Amino acid sequence: MDLYEYQGKQLFARHGIPVSEGRLATTPEEARAAAEELGGEVVVKAQVLTGGRGKAGGIKLAATPAEAEARAREILGLVIRGHAVRRLWVERASGIAQEYYLSVTFDRGEKKPLFMLTTQGGIDIEEVAAHSPEALARLHVDPLVGFQPFQARWLCFTAGIDDPAEQKQVVAIVEKLYTAFVACDAMLCEINPLIVTPAGDVKALDSKFTVDDNALFRHPDIAGMRDLEAVPAEERRAREKDVTYVKLDGEVGILGNGAGLVMSTLDVIAQAGGRPANFCDLGGGGDAEGVVDALEVITGDPDVKAILFNIFGGITRCDEVARGILAALGQMAITDPIVVRLDGTNAGEGRRLLVEAAPPNLHVEETMLSAARRVVELAK
Repeated sequence: MDLYEYQGKQLFARHGIPVSEGRLATTPEEARAAAEELGGEVVVKAQVLTGGRGKAGGIKLAATPAEAEARAREILGLVIRGHAVRRLWVERASGIAQEYYLSVTFDRGEKKPLFMLTTQGGIDIEEVAAHSPEALARLHVDPLVGFQPFQARWLCFTAGIDDPAEQKQVVAIVEKLYTAFVACDAMLCEINPLIVTPAGDVKALDSKFTVDDNALFRHPDIAGMRDLEAVPAEERRAREKDVTYVKLDGEVGILGNGAGLVMSTLDVIAQAGGRPANFCDLGGGGDAEGVVDALEVITGDPDVKAILFNIFGGITRCDEVARGILAALGQMAITDPIVVRLDGTNAGEGRRLLVEAAPPNLHVEETMLSAARRVVELAK
């Protein structure tokens, strides 16, 4: 679950990381009131779950409350990389003498948290890695040993932070960032930029905070931060029905049983010349209720032109899945073509049931590749 900047900063502040004071606003009038309360020059920042706000005109300075209100009117309603701006963070402006980048993320390959620190902040970390890899200090933390203070000092020295006063502050922030990362079951805690003010103070000017969905049951306060309106309508419906679903930008709706099988199906659809419209995992079962819930979500996407069931019968027998599909189709009116591929336990019996009883828009295939080719053809 991705958090807005202001939510991430709330968690940063909770763990002692210095941030600028700010107020949340949803209207131009609220932005004006926030600027009046904060006093002095402020920054009006669009709150969207994507990057590129500055280039899109989503971050603007305001010298007075009236100007903050005007800037808010300009920013509210903007669409930045497909995300409409509905919230603003009005923050006291900060002087910037230096910009750093600091993050800790989970490196799946190494199965360890990974710190990255560079003095080339304010730009995408991918650009730094590509053009100035020597400027990027990288350090893995052994989760069994835990974070050690010397690791923060090593990061500072390797990144080239030479000023002793800055080093001391950055070392403290590194340690607190790791504490927040672990305490919140985060997958990413990023500060870009981590600024040094003209007075020599180091603080987080931005926040990107991603929490592991599977750990949200331990953090009801963080779970309550989820903005359901920012999630695509299909994903909202899927969450309500407890269906594992991710919206994509293609025309072939996909439903499979098992995350690995569904991911393989995405690749085969692309190989066949199509574009997946979604990732949808039915799980290990194939009962009618589960199929209906998944189909309601998939068919709710107007971009879907054809649907592919890719089912492997391991624990669940294919004939039971076939009966579940038929029962589900008996409860729903679906005009889009449907392709079903069954393999595994009792696959032959399952295919026979579908061929004998299925509606005319249902097509049965024996292999994943033939099913992918058929559904891509039907979608076109």
